[in-house]
Amino acid sequence: MSAAVFVLAINMSVAGIFATAFAVVAMTTRANSSARWMAAAYGIGIFDGLLEFILPWQSDPRLVGIGIFCAFLFAQALNVVGLARHYEITPPWRLLGLVVGGALVTIVLIIGMERGSLLRALLYQLPYGLMQALSVVVILRAPRRGALDLLLLVLSALAGLQFLAKPLLAAAIGSGATPQAYIGSTYAAISQTMGAVLLVANGLLVLLIVVRRAMAEMTARSETDVLSGLFNRRGFEDRAERLLATAQRAGVPVTLVVADLDNFKTINDSFGHAVGDRVIVSFAEILRALADPRLVLGRLGGEEFAALLPGGNLAAGRLFAESARSGFAHDPIGDQAPGQAISASFGVAQYRPGEPLTDLLRRADRALYQAKSDGRNRVCLADADVASSRLGASWLRSVPPGN
Repeated sequence: MSAAVFVLAINMSVAGIFATAFAVVAMTTRANSSARWMAAAYGIGIFDGLLEFILPWQSDPRLVGIGIFCAFLFAQALNVVGLARHYEITPPWRLLGLVVGGALVTIVLIIGMERGSLLRALLYQLPYGLMQALSVVVILRAPRRGALDLLLLVLSALAGLQFLAKPLLAAAIGSGATPQAYIGSTYAAISQTMGAVLLVANGLLVLLIVVRRAMAEMTARSETDVLSGLFNRRGFEDRAERLLATAQRAGVPVTLVVADLDNFKTINDSFGHAVGDRVIVSFAEILRALADPRLVLGRLGGEEFAALLPGGNLAAGRLFAESARSGFAHDPIGDQAPGQAISASFGVAQYRPGEPLTDLLRRADRALYQAKSDGRNRVCLADADVASSRLGASWLRSVPPGN
């Protein structure tokens, strides 16, 4: 068995492993379509290896030779599409079509040319190099790039240069007098070895990048409330803990607003859970419309919500809460429950340096309970020191509707 045959067998095995790995990721996270494209790309790579194996036994190698060329070309094209899908940009369909179309015409024209021709070798490898260039373009167009993405960009550029260097290597050491003799040549051993290194490196990098995205999606799903689209309690508390730690280091204010929908059980009992769900969604949309990107919004459970305002003092928290209260009280969702007043009560507390999140939540909840006791549909402020000095309030001040 020649060295090239041995390496080719390894390449096929590696392609099979990566095809399986990407297929598993695709089945695990159906939203991640890039994994399906990658699985197809490596699957075609296996077919390319099978054609390489049967080439030496062909009396007329042209048809199989064209098949080898096309299989690898389409595998690269699928890889480009998969990368574009991963980075959520439009695949370069027009450029892909031009490269593939031009390559198909070229292979038919050069398949009968003399194997030792440098021009033939250049024209054979050029489409592969162009496909790697398209991969580089896709990565450069990505809205966000991390260390792994930049490493993949460098690897794709090196792969493209490798394809353009192969014709010079073939001219220097020969690639076999006939297509059937290729597999036993030194050039084949070197070419397949370089291909194996790039195959493993590219496969591992892309798999890590795709799995990173899949893990992020699964984490987001586990921390997101399905109905409202806001963070659930786990997601809210995780981000709130980190935000409070950052605020503590930076010495900036943070304010917590908690809200509870008034008479929500009555709405569910009288008009059904479908109307109750619409009320939840409507309130979440109001919070989202008022929030800037820095705010952390969450549905803590049932009809209870929370908003953490980084950089906001108690006055900013009161303004946010009052805007949400007023917007919700006039929301057209009330048409779904005629005769039933739909409103929300709010408690607002400002973070005290070194205070645990549980204590901050407890103080905001006390203010919320006071709002409920004072007649609902109002905002209450906690924090005697901040409220008294800045707003002329008592230890706990109730803000009635419209104030």
